[in-house]
Amino acid sequence: MALDHYVTLGRSGLRVSPLCLGTMTFGEDFGWGSSVEESQQIMDRYIDAGGNFLDTANFYTASHSEKIIGDHIGRHPARRDRLVIATKFSGNLYLGDPNGGGSGRKALIDQCEHSLRRLQTDYIDLYWLHNWDVHTPIEETMAALEDLIRAGKVRYIGVSDTPAWKVVEANITARFRGWSQFVGLQIEYSLLERTVEAELVPMARELGLGITPWSPLKSGLLSGKYTRATASALQGDRAAFMGHLLNERTYALVDELEKIAQAHESTVARVALAWVRMQSGVSSTIIGARRMSQLDDNLKSADITLTAEELAHLDNLTRPALPFPQNMQSLFPAIHNGGTTVNGLASEPSPFVIQPGGTPY
Repeated sequence: MALDHYVTLGRSGLRVSPLCLGTMTFGEDFGWGSSVEESQQIMDRYIDAGGNFLDTANFYTASHSEKIIGDHIGRHPARRDRLVIATKFSGNLYLGDPNGGGSGRKALIDQCEHSLRRLQTDYIDLYWLHNWDVHTPIEETMAALEDLIRAGKVRYIGVSDTPAWKVVEANITARFRGWSQFVGLQIEYSLLERTVEAELVPMARELGLGITPWSPLKSGLLSGKYTRATASALQGDRAAFMGHLLNERTYALVDELEKIAQAHESTVARVALAWVRMQSGVSSTIIGARRMSQLDDNLKSADITLTAEELAHLDNLTRPALPFPQNMQSLFPAIHNGGTTVNGLASEPSPFVIQPGGTPY
């Protein structure tokens, strides 16, 4: 699958590449990340490969990420109009200002205007609610987003890092008021983070939201860099944040990914990315790269198609323990279907079914 084999984002008509270029690493303002020059080269390499989907946020590298994109692409309409530029609101850049962030009308509209200025564009293709603001009624947020859409400043809206029940409330509210609904869902999703399969993934599939996973390599733990022999390479802040996941379960998973990678003459990272890309409901997977070599390796994951047996093996190896009531889901067909087959799913009858010739009380 090449980057120019585009997919529609969820139930919308927006065409995006199956791999999205995440730009959280653009800028060296905090002592890490890509220089401006390398960030520009990364964008060019991605676009030259057929990619059209860039993802940023108003407060990535203290807003420098947006400016790097704007300087390189936004100020050139012929280039900008060929791309899908997504950014996010909610992040507060202003110390001491309670209205500098969040999802209230004042903050949201101001954040949009600043993002448009930094991106040097008249419109944002996809505007994400970055994370749920518990202090703002969701109808206020959705109404403000609708105003931005009707003003031509935003084309589509999406939601990230928000409970499933709140996303449903937002979209149902919008549906019955004739407003635009969220068309995308951005969530952490990887072989090491599958708890989203309890509520968020089924919700997205039911409502037609295109899933765009972030951290599909779990902050590099599934890159192949960290094994039993090289675990000590995880240092500093990353060790403090991710070190608890360097355990036997992770090492065993990386071992299996390595076996599959060898069968495909590929790498652990590409196989892990291919698994995410092939999950039901996923539209476009966000890949990040601090260096050109990382981008090149990640882009080649689009060439991998895992077999049904490989997908099943990785699924069995990492299947999460889901909470109530999802942990009872396997029992329900017996309760519902009376021993018949429905939509191809056969089930034994429950022990409470009335036998032939019997009648209910």
